[in-house]
Amino acid sequence: MLATASLAPSVHNSQPWRFLVRPDRIELHPDPDRALPATDPGGRELRLSCGAALLNLRLALRGRGIRPLTSLLPGADAPGALAVVRFGSARPPDADDLALLAVMRTRRTNRRPFVDAAVPIAHRALLTRAADAERSWLHVVDDRAERAKLQQLVRRAHREQAADPAVLAELRAWTDRRPDDAGVGVDSAGPHSEAQDEWVLRDYAPGTTHERRPGKDYESDPLVVVLCSFYDGPLAELLAGQAMQRVLLTATTLGLSASFLSQPIEVPHVREELRRVLGGTLAPQTLLRLGFGSPVPATPRRPVADLLIAP
Repeated sequence: MLATASLAPSVHNSQPWRFLVRPDRIELHPDPDRALPATDPGGRELRLSCGAALLNLRLALRGRGIRPLTSLLPGADAPGALAVVRFGSARPPDADDLALLAVMRTRRTNRRPFVDAAVPIAHRALLTRAADAERSWLHVVDDRAERAKLQQLVRRAHREQAADPAVLAELRAWTDRRPDDAGVGVDSAGPHSEAQDEWVLRDYAPGTTHERRPGKDYESDPLVVVLCSFYDGPLAELLAGQAMQRVLLTATTLGLSASFLSQPIEVPHVREELRRVLGGTLAPQTLLRLGFGSPVPATPRRPVADLLIAP
């Protein structure tokens, strides 16, 4: 079950979670050794990633016929934990649980170009419902003016991060990291960004060559969504992380690929501008690019033994 939990996405595939297993509970803790102080100084994305791992753990328990009882930010009951999961009751898994579990190991972050095919309206509705199930909101960027503004924010944030030596050092550290347990390898990095690209993705493989058809942009019209919470703070981030993973798994069941456009969320003043673009009431937590893509390899995962905290 912990191996399933560890299949969650995380920034630079840093996998910043650990687990304390007790007779009556499983505690989810952040791993401070895998924090990204330059890219994620407040730990917001770390908590999103841990929320995604929590959703995986809940689904793994459901697949074993267990209805989990989850407490977020338990405080003195489990010092330092982000969540505690206990046995609730015996309950057979439903069809939705089994469908998400079936794609857990095939979900990938796909940084390659997608095909130029629109995501059906019915798929969008299912993705929106997935976020709603975890008490979050999925905003679909359909308005042309809003889309253009969002592209500008992505580019601006990307430029600011590209000029920050500390952010670049973290990117290099996790790109060049040993390939046995974490990081983003060359095979998973995707092509370099080029001037004609409308949406700028992170360049995970500096100094390498990725084949790309001459003049070929990334897909002309990807589905871009903003996953939002209804307020800010650690609790909202844990909820949003669970929603993010349910959306990603639901997308995988629909044959969709996804990657992140995280830059405008990671630069605080750009995130505030994005919040205003969305109307000022929702708190943007992450941006996703969705479409129909080609298969990509899995990124490495930490062994379960490394995830365990000694009681």
